[in-house]
Amino acid sequence: MSEAPPSSPAPDTASAVHSGSADRFGYEWGRYAELKDIYEEQFRRWTPFLKPEDWHGLTFVDVGCGMGRNSHWPMSYGAAGGLAIDIDERSLASARATLAPHPAMEVRRQSAYELNEVERFDLAFSIGVVHHLAYPETALANMVRAVKPGGRVMIWVYGRENNGWIVRFADPLRKALFSRLPIGLVHALSLPPTALLWLALRLGLDRLEYFRLIRRFDFAHLRSIVFDQMLPKIANYWRRDEVEALMTGAGLEDVQLAWVNEISWAAIGRKPQE
Repeated sequence: MSEAPPSSPAPDTASAVHSGSADRFGYEWGRYAELKDIYEEQFRRWTPFLKPEDWHGLTFVDVGCGMGRNSHWPMSYGAAGGLAIDIDERSLASARATLAPHPAMEVRRQSAYELNEVERFDLAFSIGVVHHLAYPETALANMVRAVKPGGRVMIWVYGRENNGWIVRFADPLRKALFSRLPIGLVHALSLPPTALLWLALRLGLDRLEYFRLIRRFDFAHLRSIVFDQMLPKIANYWRRDEVEALMTGAGLEDVQLAWVNEISWAAIGRKPQE
């Protein structure tokens, strides 16, 4: 079973950060730092509420920026600039390289729990991060505080719907084994399942929109996805109602949800004007 979003605030920041997988994702983003064109399509699917032209002039904070690709695309669409945060130095080094052409972007070593900006940005977003946190409500509260009154908060998270086989079989294996192994060994172990996935896609696996999308990915890209699923200490798969409750519980209004690739949820809400 996936863990529901907690209702209590995080304890001290150090223990909250340690409970996550920043160091393990740092290994990933240090190794898979190439900016590929296909990432733009992924970004647009993860952020269905905003067209490229909607980013023009916006300021934003990217919470858990990884190698910086999800800040690169808004800047290429004409966003005014903002802040990208993460806490592993390998992730930050990759993000600084990715965002070097965008001097209006600040890359900062800071966790979602430490984000202390107040009413600075038009938009706060977090893609593929909140579901890996022990205290997602605390992170979301900080994101809400960081946007201006009337500003928006947007997340993309794993869905439970259509991921039952992961929750029942793959996720217990991740918890019991892969999340405890040295990260280099986990990367080595990601090769066989990637080869099986690559073969299945070539043989016609297309039951979900997600499979139809990733069939277009090269082998290295597929391996990064498989590896990404194997490495974290925490991975939640939330139902639609749980994602909606997380957003409304943070005090956001006009909450909208979108079903992404038939396996995940994107959500956006607006901070009240008062």
